[in-house]
Amino acid sequence: MAISTSTAAELTQEQVQSILVQPLEAASVFLASGPRIFDTNGSSVRIPKLGGETSPSWHGQGEQIDEVNPTFDEIVLLPDTMQSVKTLTRFSNELARQSVVSLDAALRDRLVRDVATALDREFVAGTTTDGTKPLGLINYDGRQSITGVGAATVDDLHDAEGAALGADVDPAGLRWMLNPRDFVAIRKLKDTQGRYLVQPDVTASGGYTLLGHGVTVTSRIPANLGTGTDESVIVLWDPTQVAVARDMAPSVKILDQTFGDFDQQAIRVVARYDAKPLNAEAVVTLEGVTA
Repeated sequence: MAISTSTAAELTQEQVQSILVQPLEAASVFLASGPRIFDTNGSSVRIPKLGGETSPSWHGQGEQIDEVNPTFDEIVLLPDTMQSVKTLTRFSNELARQSVVSLDAALRDRLVRDVATALDREFVAGTTTDGTKPLGLINYDGRQSITGVGAATVDDLHDAEGAALGADVDPAGLRWMLNPRDFVAIRKLKDTQGRYLVQPDVTASGGYTLLGHGVTVTSRIPANLGTGTDESVIVLWDPTQVAVARDMAPSVKILDQTFGDFDQQAIRVVARYDAKPLNAEAVVTLEGVTA
């Protein structure tokens, strides 16, 4: 059903000001964190991956050198089964002409933002494993996990960092991602000198650090995961060790003829992405976190 002057009368009244008030919304966080993005023309992306160490051995003079065989693997992104995020909104030409705001621009911004939100939800907490949607960061196979955390303590945070360091992850690239509830609880933690552990970054508005690593606060990590309704997850990860294949960034198409027999136009937004870890050990999750 298309929207019209009867269903969106708020935009056509003469006393309405030419400004559209938008609701407060969470910003996109996953792509902004800095994963590696590979553009593609729609076909699947294969990223070769070298296996583990070959264990060279020590030899004396004249001894035969042991032969070793490196192993190889690959990471496949955007398989044929991967779906796209698509949305379409119709509106009447009467509403377009009578609207006190640029209706097509307002709808375009709304739909693009909603598509980005849908992508973010899957990138962070998606549970689909059949290749039709990206699997979420907190559910990657092969990630390091610390379960049954409860109320997060300083030691838990150090344990997560220790797990990352134990996997030879570069600490300079590590970043935290956590739910707002857990961020507030952790922000109240203090060291033995009574100083808060989370300190604001004076070089960035609203920026914070925790154990020297940047912090991303997002409601994309639900606060009701796990068996308990109040359990959530805290993530410590290196975004550069996650690959994103981008077939199509949120693309907008104005359809001014398709619904011509209804004297209507439409806006369509389509996007297609996939994401997988290059090295899953670079993702550490603290699970079962409670308030």
